[in-house]
Amino acid sequence: MSDFDALQAAIRRRASERQAEARACEALLNALYHALRTASGPGLPLNNVSLDLVPDPVTALRPPPPGGWHAAWFRLGLCEVLVRVRRDGGTFVGEYAQGLSFRVESLDEDALIVLARRMLRDLAAVYAGTAEPGSAALN
Repeated sequence: MSDFDALQAAIRRRASERQAEARACEALLNALYHALRTASGPGLPLNNVSLDLVPDPVTALRPPPPGGWHAAWFRLGLCEVLVRVRRDGGTFVGEYAQGLSFRVESLDEDALIVLARRMLRDLAAVYAGTAEPGSAALN
């Protein structure tokens, strides 16, 4: 088997694992989108929130290897933020804005709304100039 064939075989062997991770990460990004829309409270949906799933701009391999990052741009009114997520065991790890991060262990609606509200506060602090470098939103 040539080196090229070995590469193709390795990619094929892990294809279902990669696809399952991609679906899970995209599901989290979609759930976060819905949480951001409802972060203002019941009956007050934010209509100027949108989601654009994109290939991770930092990842230098396509398809991303198992454990790789998946990304989406969220438009939050006048602001757009890139959110990157990946699986780490049974949890999701995410990054956004300028070095902010989160860890999601539960995909229940309440946990995601807490995360969405924290992200909005963090982004407001970044634009207000009051964010501390490397501060993180943890869930």
